[in-house]
Amino acid sequence: MSPSTRKSKSSSESDRLKKIEARLDRIEAYLKLRPTDHAVEESAPSLFPENMSETMDTLEFRIGQYWFAKAGIIVLALGIVFLMTFPYQGWPSYFPSLIGYILVAGILALSHFWRGTLAFISRYLLGGGLILLYFATLRLHFFSDHPTLANNALFLALLILVVLVSLFIAVKRKSVYLSSLILTLGYVTAVVSENSIILFLVLTLLSVAAVYLKLNFKWEGIFIYAIILTYFFHLIWFINNPFLGNRIQLVSSPGINTYFILLYAIIFAQGNLLRNRDIPENNFVIISTFLNSFAAYGLYLLITVTKFSSHLVFSHLLASIVFLSLSIVFWMKEKSKFSTFFFAILGYSALSVAIIAHFKLPNYFIWLCWQSLLVITTALWFRSKIIVLANFVIFVIIFLAYVMISIHVGLVSISFGLVALLSARIMNWQRHRLELKTELMRNAYLVMAFVAIPYALYHSLPGRYVSLSWVGVAVFYYFLSLILKNKKYRWMALFTLLLSILYIFVIGIIKLEPVYRIVSFIVLGIVLIIISISYTKIKAKRETDQTNSGSGEK
Repeated sequence: MSPSTRKSKSSSESDRLKKIEARLDRIEAYLKLRPTDHAVEESAPSLFPENMSETMDTLEFRIGQYWFAKAGIIVLALGIVFLMTFPYQGWPSYFPSLIGYILVAGILALSHFWRGTLAFISRYLLGGGLILLYFATLRLHFFSDHPTLANNALFLALLILVVLVSLFIAVKRKSVYLSSLILTLGYVTAVVSENSIILFLVLTLLSVAAVYLKLNFKWEGIFIYAIILTYFFHLIWFINNPFLGNRIQLVSSPGINTYFILLYAIIFAQGNLLRNRDIPENNFVIISTFLNSFAAYGLYLLITVTKFSSHLVFSHLLASIVFLSLSIVFWMKEKSKFSTFFFAILGYSALSVAIIAHFKLPNYFIWLCWQSLLVITTALWFRSKIIVLANFVIFVIIFLAYVMISIHVGLVSISFGLVALLSARIMNWQRHRLELKTELMRNAYLVMAFVAIPYALYHSLPGRYVSLSWVGVAVFYYFLSLILKNKKYRWMALFTLLLSILYIFVIGIIKLEPVYRIVSFIVLGIVLIIISISYTKIKAKRETDQTNSGSGEK
């Protein structure tokens, strides 16, 4: 074979191989397969595993690309803020703000220019530019002996406009971090306003904004953050706004500030009430409701007790209506357990404060006792075992406090026993709502009634009538047992009669006058005989019924 022939054959084979490789490349590209490199180059062994090396490279680029961008923009923004707050002696008062606006324009233009190529730096520049815009506007009134805008109303209007525009841009970008930053600037605006009404109105608007962001973008963190800041800055106002260099003292004017606290609570409650029905009462809902309810009433109680003590009755009746209404709405709308519980407990607490403020010691214990009936009624409606248990504990504490504090116990103290009886009846009537497996709570209320009623009669009636009144109570229990067909009242009657016998033999023989001693013994004896005859007839009837049923079966 001639050299030219061999050369031609070799060239054709080379062309064929190139075509095959090109075809394989197209197939791999179509199947999105990574080409296999068969040529393994020798390299020096690495000190780190391959995945460790990749991790270090990733971390290095993340720090260099993202973290340094954030840090650089923050440092630059702080430098410009220091530049604007620097005292420029001999320069016009508007000069620092003018420089700030020029720099803001440049930063925002650069952010817009880089929005496609350097998106992450563009976002950071936008945030930094909006913050600098706020501080440039703030510089028009502060940090100078001769402010450019001496008119406080005009300055606040301009500052609020900057916050609104910035918040609109942040929400349009759907940036949760930038939105929370602008909300913070809004709260700063409320503080620097130096006008109480404007402060309350700004806090109200920011509360509405936080609810809007929570409902439309599911930004739970901003919602909780706004709840904390709203009540915190209202507290800052109450202690005379020390952030502006004022001396710390409690402020009382204007008096309508307490109504704004209730308004905040209502607004933030809507953030959970109006949420999507598919969202359950999760941890975010529970935490936000807890913070909203307890922060609101805690601040409300602090301000009203320290500065508006003469209006405690009205103010806490109003708070009770607001909180109980919210608890009812939460229950009716979604059968909420925790939100209903939080608002209900605070509603009852506000009502208790109103009662204590209106009535004198120890009379308010009686009214607190009757309030217990309202609590247990609504608690059964809410199906809240926690409220039922807490109410019983508080009821016992109120009774013990009344016993220890009251010097003269009147007949009105029998209210404790009546409330205990009514509570037990209501619980028995609505026991299916709590799905109680035991009768422990009902028995506890009956025991309270058994103790409270004889105690009240003993201390409020003359000694000669005590035993007769106890006999009357025992007869009353027997009638209840017949009407309600409940043997628990028979046991209460039985123990009350035993107590009457003990009293007559221990106290009656020694201290009672002859006439009352004779009457007490005769009446008690007749009652005991009648009851004994009744038990005998009941037992005989049961035995007859059992005999008849046994013969019928045969």
